[in-house]
Amino acid sequence: METITKQEVIEKLLSLKKMGWVENSRQGNVGGVGNTLEDFLGIKENNLPIPNAAEWELKAQRSKTSSLTTLFHMEPSPRALKFVPNILLLKYGWAHKEAGFKYPNSEMSFRQTI
Repeated sequence: METITKQEVIEKLLSLKKMGWVENSRQGNVGGVGNTLEDFLGIKENNLPIPNAAEWELKAQRSKTSSLTTLFHMEPSPRALKFVPNILLLKYGWAHKEAGFKYPNSEMSFRQTI
């Protein structure tokens, strides 16, 4: 992982701000704003529960959105019990919006925000 200092992040963000409007680097991706920011900063995309810029976790989202910002995602412990898929998903889950298209008909969704 490349280390990027706080000062380097600030300088790159100020440079990005001066550019004005920047086209999404990945069209059709709901995370396109964050992906574009990572691409601009030279940060490799990953889904690890660690900061994406050395000690800094960067977040970006479109203006005028009602979507929540997720800092990290974790399943409840102990994971070996598979509590989410075996209990919460069955009791409180709903059909995934892509069920029957991108995923099998049985695909379920469950989200909890704390």
